[in-house]
Amino acid sequence: MVRKEIEKLLKQASEKLSIDGQVSVSFSSLPGLCDYQSNSVFALAKASGQNPYDLANKIVEAVEPTELFTFEVARPAFINIKLTQKGYNHFAEALFKDKRCGVKKISNQKVLLDYGGANVAKALHVGHLRSPIIGEALKRLYKFLGEEVISDVHLGDWGLQMGLTELQLYEDGKLDYYFSGKGAEPKLTLEMLNEAYPKASARKNVDEEFKRKADEWTLKIQNKEKPYYQIYQKIREVSVKEIKKHYGELGAEFDLWLGESDADEYINKALGIIENKGLSRISDGAVVVDVAVEGENIPIPKKSEDEVQRYKNPMPPAILKKYNGGALYATTDIATILMRNTEIGGLNRIEYIVDARQKNHFVQVFRVCKMAEISPSDQELIHIGYGTMNGSDGKPFKTRSGDTIKLEDIINMLIDKASEKLKSNGVEYDRKLALQIGVAAMKFGDLSNNVGKDYVFDLDKFLSFEGKTGPYLQYTVCRINSVLNKAQAEGGQINIESDEEKEIIKNILKLNSSYEIAYKEKSLNNLCLASYDLASAFSTFYNNHKILTEKDERKKASYISLLKLVKKALTQALDVLAIEVPEKM
Repeated sequence: MVRKEIEKLLKQASEKLSIDGQVSVSFSSLPGLCDYQSNSVFALAKASGQNPYDLANKIVEAVEPTELFTFEVARPAFINIKLTQKGYNHFAEALFKDKRCGVKKISNQKVLLDYGGANVAKALHVGHLRSPIIGEALKRLYKFLGEEVISDVHLGDWGLQMGLTELQLYEDGKLDYYFSGKGAEPKLTLEMLNEAYPKASARKNVDEEFKRKADEWTLKIQNKEKPYYQIYQKIREVSVKEIKKHYGELGAEFDLWLGESDADEYINKALGIIENKGLSRISDGAVVVDVAVEGENIPIPKKSEDEVQRYKNPMPPAILKKYNGGALYATTDIATILMRNTEIGGLNRIEYIVDARQKNHFVQVFRVCKMAEISPSDQELIHIGYGTMNGSDGKPFKTRSGDTIKLEDIINMLIDKASEKLKSNGVEYDRKLALQIGVAAMKFGDLSNNVGKDYVFDLDKFLSFEGKTGPYLQYTVCRINSVLNKAQAEGGQINIESDEEKEIIKNILKLNSSYEIAYKEKSLNNLCLASYDLASAFSTFYNNHKILTEKDERKKASYISLLKLVKKALTQALDVLAIEVPEKM
């Protein structure tokens, strides 16, 4: 809002001087000196052959008179801009009256977001946390900024884990009814699946015959043979019910609950398109597509900054069909893109929020789809790869015994830790409140880091009611609500007078700018940090001003409106981050 207004004034001034070029404005790097700055004069002077300092002064002199800003030149050729008293009041009122608190819509694209990606027949674990957290926030961000977004959980329900689980259950005598027809039909439970899959997964690594049988079993499921497919459907039903429960507790919502199996009918169609274009070949009985490009080398991640960069061989071929005719993850992902473009259509982007370690997989899939024109040339296929969530030792978060922690255990840990925190503050046990605070702590702890970076999961630090944490932001809004409830007043015209009030307005404007930064970077860390800065600025104001006991009614009315503005800005940001605000803390 403010930056665009300043850029407009400076652009008009430069055009008066017949100076053509881009004029940009940013928040000041020295906030004690000014509110905004422009460094554009250096480029403008170079293009026009003028002295930068002289040109900066000419531009400032040519700026249309305004009561909202003051412009000054600082050597060597910076233009420093300050909001005047009227400027602060003008923009504070504009922010207050705007339903979106000054945030503009910036895109109208149609986007499909693929996140969640839980595997059926496996217990959700800590590795399933980041995708729904990041995906849900990006979905809300995109929608808020004007895009039509379709979210799909894309369940892993068509791979080897299905064959492994069923075969193990069969060998454990749990599926005799389906093959003999004798006795009562067993009730397949989550506990049975959680026991069978890990057992089978370990066996496949040491028992080649078991692995071969599991491959055959998987193919029978994929061919929908009886009773293999019917058993699969029951396993899927039990798993999805549990997945929905846990994703619901994390606040992750999906428009589509489809899986790899739903794209099954498109597999042969996709393979036919690829074959007809002469892209596929047979290699050791498998169907593959060569996707490497000339001169390509794949960097091997360095263990330290000082290590010499080394490279792998060029990108290997994408395997689309196994020796026995079975489909792989690449096959179902390609078929899913064909399905989405056929059944949904008009998608400008398809984005995948998946572990960064899957980068090569998506490079292969995307290249095949572009080569085969399964994805239109103007459609973006994007993999947003996230880093790992680590323990204090810097390694992926696990139990003390080295086992992967189940998502259910993480959620219970969040509730227990938050309950302890609330109890120490004199609040009785409330599971819903503890879940809200615990989930907020985890989400903010995750999203405040750059999406592509690993980060340390420190729940005690995340749950603090002070500092850069989710509970601190929740507490700030609750504190504002408490004051507003006690005041029982409508408020009035906002008059920005003190430095603390000015800081609030500047931080709302910075928060508004962070939405576009988050959109471009596909990472929510800027939005998180800007939200914290606003909450911190409010806290300083709150501590230095008597709001409820203010004698000057005009000032008091202004304060009440300012509180409502801060609440609206913070609540709006927290909603994008998918963080709920409790009624009280």
